[in-house]
Amino acid sequence: MREGRARQPFQLVEVTGPSMLPTLKNGDWLLIQYVKSPDVVREGDVVVLRHPLQQDLLIVKRAVERRDGGWWVLGDNTFAESDSRQFGTVPDELVLARGLGRFRPPLEVQRSVAGVASWAVSCVRPLRADRSFSRRLRAR
Repeated sequence: MREGRARQPFQLVEVTGPSMLPTLKNGDWLLIQYVKSPDVVREGDVVVLRHPLQQDLLIVKRAVERRDGGWWVLGDNTFAESDSRQFGTVPDELVLARGLGRFRPPLEVQRSVAGVASWAVSCVRPLRADRSFSRRLRAR
């Protein structure tokens, strides 16, 4: 994920890597809201945080559970292991933002009205903690 220069309350950031598949794909844009307090984050939220072992690296994960010492975070892609299974709980001060929605750019130039309409309907999705989180738990 690339971090922007200005720290606004809301920002668009680009997602890189496969750890949040199928919710977020490489190249998706994520609308984030910076959090001033960790109380804003709820179980199931997609969050942006500093990697606990490499703090110059920003990562996107799902906040699964509040534990002693911070958040237990997991990627939606169970085969990508760079999450709390590897580095443990994430302290509150490393949680920077929560995801509100994603924008998926078109893979190719759309040449028909139907193609543009189809892409427009599917390109923007809100990230809902309750729906995404419960679907993920059922899939395990």
